[in-house]
Amino acid sequence: MKRKWTILLSGLGMVIVAAIAGASLYFYNYAFVPSHKTFLSSTTEPAVRKAQAWLKTVPKETWHEQAAGANLRLVADWVPASHDTPKTIVVAHGYMNTKEDMARQIKFFHEAGFNVLAPDDRGHGQSQGNYIGYGYADRLDYLKWLQQVIRRVGPTSQIGLYGVSMGGATVMYLSGEKLPKQVVSIVEDCGYTSIMDELAAQGQALFSLPRYPLIPAVALTASLKAHYNVFAASTILALNHNTRPLLFIHGAKDAFVPTSMVHREYAADHSEKKLWIVPKAGHAQSLKLQPNRYQHRVVGWFNAHWR
Repeated sequence: MKRKWTILLSGLGMVIVAAIAGASLYFYNYAFVPSHKTFLSSTTEPAVRKAQAWLKTVPKETWHEQAAGANLRLVADWVPASHDTPKTIVVAHGYMNTKEDMARQIKFFHEAGFNVLAPDDRGHGQSQGNYIGYGYADRLDYLKWLQQVIRRVGPTSQIGLYGVSMGGATVMYLSGEKLPKQVVSIVEDCGYTSIMDELAAQGQALFSLPRYPLIPAVALTASLKAHYNVFAASTILALNHNTRPLLFIHGAKDAFVPTSMVHREYAADHSEKKLWIVPKAGHAQSLKLQPNRYQHRVVGWFNAHWR
């Protein structure tokens, strides 16, 4: 009888392990493989469409870079200021977005007199890649983009980092790296605390799934298939090492990246910092709801910290 129970339990354990493995592979493809995502809006706001039309006509260059530690060709738009300036903003786009989706921000940075570099991350837009780096793999690529800016503008260049959603996480991850001295300040808008936290939040919101045991299994699958350590991807840990002035922005009604995350990020950062919670704003909607105030605060933050 004892042997039968052992066989039964062993078989049940194998079924559970197989089920978790199958589910983790499904959610890896759902969350990490670039493709159309039904849970994301497919509509483009009129203000963004107008800015995208402007971006097609403004003088710009196409830059290329090889991804850090990977044989992937990356693409970026370089939009020089109308007049020579040492000041450049590097913008980081969101999950399943492209550099063109940042056109509205590129335009107001350009109008403020700054150069702008807008990359397509791995697996997005014109850049190569069959996985999403969630900003953590991409942070090392941005270090290479920063060196391109310095080579182009010169050693006296001054650089600001700006990102929204996954891009917000990207610039927070960057804040924990050994940044070149030319990087002077950062603005992040609605970035998440970690890849695992964001997967858990979406698993709960979309499928009512608990964090354990699925999310660690998905993280392991992603780490093996995409070749970067998903478990180590924490903006909290990165912010502990940040030394640049950082403006945090988050919508008060953000359900995609829960607003509670920004309070943890703000507490983890020990640099000069400021937090702006935008009333009634959902995920990445702060600019849409308060365009004039948003532009004034973001551009003002960078202007206050140029050397």
